[in-house]
Amino acid sequence: MADKITRKLCIEVKPTDKIAFISEFLCIGCGICVKKCPFEAIAIINLPTNLDSEVTHRYTANAFKLHRLPTPRPGQVLGLVGTNGIGKSTALKILAGKLKPNLGRYDDPPDWQEILKYFRGSELQNYFTKVLEDNLKALIKPQYVDHIPRAIKGVVSVSQMLDGKLERDNKQKMCDDLELNEVLTREVGQLSGGELQRFAIAMSCIQRADVYMFDEPSSYLDIKQRLKAAEVIRELLTSNNYVIAVEHDLSVLDYLSDFVCCLYGKPSMYGVVTMPYSVREGINIFLDGFIPTENLRFREESLSFKMVETAEELIIDKTRHYSYPSMTKTNGGFKLTVESGSFTDSEIIVMLGENGTGKTTFVKLLAGDMPDQEAEKQNLAVSLKPQTISPSFPGTVRMLLIKRIKAAFMHPQFNTDVMKPMNLEQIMDQDVKTLSGGELQRVAIVLALGKPNVSVYLIDEPSSFLDSEQRIIASKVIKRFILHAKKTAFVIEHDFIMATYLADRVIVFQGQPAVSATATPPQSLLTGMNRFLASLEITFRRDPTNYRPRVNKKYSVKDREQKASGNYFFLEE
Repeated sequence: MADKITRKLCIEVKPTDKIAFISEFLCIGCGICVKKCPFEAIAIINLPTNLDSEVTHRYTANAFKLHRLPTPRPGQVLGLVGTNGIGKSTALKILAGKLKPNLGRYDDPPDWQEILKYFRGSELQNYFTKVLEDNLKALIKPQYVDHIPRAIKGVVSVSQMLDGKLERDNKQKMCDDLELNEVLTREVGQLSGGELQRFAIAMSCIQRADVYMFDEPSSYLDIKQRLKAAEVIRELLTSNNYVIAVEHDLSVLDYLSDFVCCLYGKPSMYGVVTMPYSVREGINIFLDGFIPTENLRFREESLSFKMVETAEELIIDKTRHYSYPSMTKTNGGFKLTVESGSFTDSEIIVMLGENGTGKTTFVKLLAGDMPDQEAEKQNLAVSLKPQTISPSFPGTVRMLLIKRIKAAFMHPQFNTDVMKPMNLEQIMDQDVKTLSGGELQRVAIVLALGKPNVSVYLIDEPSSFLDSEQRIIASKVIKRFILHAKKTAFVIEHDFIMATYLADRVIVFQGQPAVSATATPPQSLLTGMNRFLASLEITFRRDPTNYRPRVNKKYSVKDREQKASGNYFFLEE
């Protein structure tokens, strides 16, 4: 396809090419190629002009490019926040020295001399000089910990792996802090998701390095383990090493970081890194979608956590009451005791507890599993979104949705309230087996909500694999859907911000993980959260701007004050 005036080719496809080449210089954004090309493979976007001179890296022609870089500082933890596919992992690879930045010249990459000249006058010049001259050793804790067993050859135990990398004489402390003592003799391939995550963090922390990088250290972990992992990572800091963390759980990011860089842009097209901000300001800018220093809005609406907003919108009809009796269930060596409770329509009950305290067992009891004693079996029509999603469907997302939830899929209201905000349009024609973790999670949530003739929805960890933005959207979708449909949802959630946003009431699971636990009856958000946080010895306050929960640093003035008054959970400000 040629430009009519200059007769130069704007879109070029040679017989040997696998993908078309589009000239960005000649493109006028008419959008014809976007409409003609199947699978929405082409997207034409307008970039801010001031970013042209600030390209740090570009993969190939018409491919993803990253503008600017986050600036790490010695002796401080840098947090990175942004949606999936916006360049966080690319930035980590560049800062680790595993990827040489090409300043956008993918066909004629510059040498290091030129790269240093480009970063002259910034903190990054010193950093890259150190990378080159001092051979900085960088360690990256990978994002997908479930891929670790594949990379290990032979049968190796956790203890052998730790001994093989031990450089800092802190193996025992790491095993105590990250609860690995029980699994030391186990093979790495037999570990669960949470155990693999804690093992991966320990593997990084026992080695000596100049730059420690943690890509999503909180996935698979419960709230207590998340904050413990954050403390372990903070203990790595010395006056001359660097620690960088990518994290989607905003309360953990807040607790872990000293300063924050936000990333914005269009996922898998381009990403821009902002200047460093203080933790509170950086996270608030990300949620607000507006960068005051650049006078730039990168998201149309801001994300807020005002708990009362949804309750006020609807006069909720809570007419029907359901109840369940006291039950016990023994599973191998684990015993769960459930105290009797009741729930109503249009209500979300969030289950709070450490991993291994029987939350999933309780969900199965509600779904019709037989309890130990001769109690009445629960016969509720339930829809379950399981914790682990393993795709086995041989077809596209569209085929799966039509097969499983045809009535909801065809319903315009369901499309507007659930499918559009969950952003399934782009992946409709992709094979289910090729989807990423986050895409699978979004499909699973839609499938669970779309199931017909259901009175109770059981949703197990809806936040895993979703980025910070998608988590907030998913929370809003679930909350609105449950209120409109006048149904009940039981949600298991470890992301504290998501749990507090969703919860009308909470069930607290207390006891010894994998041994025995007790589930309380559903109770109000304030009393339940207070009880749960008191058992973890953590206090939360509320951000005055957007009401998000913030963890108090241990032994800080606020932490001591709240513990003394018994208010572990924030009060309305």
